[in-house]
Amino acid sequence: MKHKSGFVNIIGHPNVGKSTLMNALVGEKLSIITSKAQTTRHRIMGIVNGDDFQIVYSDTPGIVKPHYKLHESMMKFVDAAMEDADIFLLVTENKDVPFEDDLVQRLNQLNKPVILILNKVDLMEQQEVKQKLTELEARFPTAIILPVSALHKFNLDKLFDALLDKLPESPAYYPKDELTDRSMRFFISEIIREKILLYYKQEIPYSAEVSVDEYKEKPGITLITATIYVARESQKAIILGHQGRSIKGLGMAARKDIEEFIEGKSYLELRVKVSKDWRDDPRQLKRFGYDL
Repeated sequence: MKHKSGFVNIIGHPNVGKSTLMNALVGEKLSIITSKAQTTRHRIMGIVNGDDFQIVYSDTPGIVKPHYKLHESMMKFVDAAMEDADIFLLVTENKDVPFEDDLVQRLNQLNKPVILILNKVDLMEQQEVKQKLTELEARFPTAIILPVSALHKFNLDKLFDALLDKLPESPAYYPKDELTDRSMRFFISEIIREKILLYYKQEIPYSAEVSVDEYKEKPGITLITATIYVARESQKAIILGHQGRSIKGLGMAARKDIEEFIEGKSYLELRVKVSKDWRDDPRQLKRFGYDL
C-alpha cells in the first residue's frame, strides 16, 4: 500500500471554532480555545500518523484587517499556509461574514482540494443548516461541503475520510513519533495567554504577550518563569490586581493546565513588564516569534 502525506491548512475568520476543530482532529489540545476573537496568533501544526499516512494539520490566525504590525505578521502565517497547502480546510459558521472574493479567487487559482466545513451545526435548526449549505454550494461549487460540530465531534469521521481520500501520495514529512513542530516553551506561553484571555476583559488580552524565560526539568518538578508583557502601566496594574490577587489566580489556573500538559508537577513564577507599543515594534515582535 502506498503512503500518503500532506499539509491540511485550516483557514477561517475569528470565532468559527478553528482551534476546537484542530484539537479534535489531532486528539490533543495544541491550539488555545476561548470565545474571544484573535485567539490564535501563530501558525500551529499538529501531526497525525497512521501506518500508511501522515496528516499535518495547520491552525492559522483568523483572517483580520491589519491594524498593527502584529496583525500583519499574523496574516503572513495565513499566506504561508496558503502556499504550502495540499488541502484547504475552510471553516465557517451560520452567522459568519462571507469570505471575501479575493480569497475565493486565490483558492481557485491554487487549484488544490477544498473541504468547506459548516461548523457549530449543533447551535442551528435543521432548516438553517440546509439553507446555509445551499448558499455555500452555490459559492464553492467544486468544494466538498460538510456540516460539522467540532465540539461534539459530529461528522469528524466523514471529514477524516474525505481528507484521507484527497491526500497526495508522499513519504512522511516528519518523524512518526512527533506530535507538533512547536517547542514546549511555546505551549506553556500559549496556556498562560489562554488564561489571560479568559480572566481579563476589554483590551487586556489583546495588549498582552507571554514569554517563557526559563523552563528547567528537575527530578519531580519543572521550574518555569514567564513574563507577561503589556502596553501600558494601567494594564500592568490590572494584570497584578489588588495585592497581587489577580496574577496569583491566573498563575494557579495556568499551572493546573501546564501540569496536565506536561504530565508532572510544576512551579510557575509569573512577572509583568510594560513594553510600550510592542504590537508595532518589529524587534519585540521578532523576539515573540512573529515574522515580519
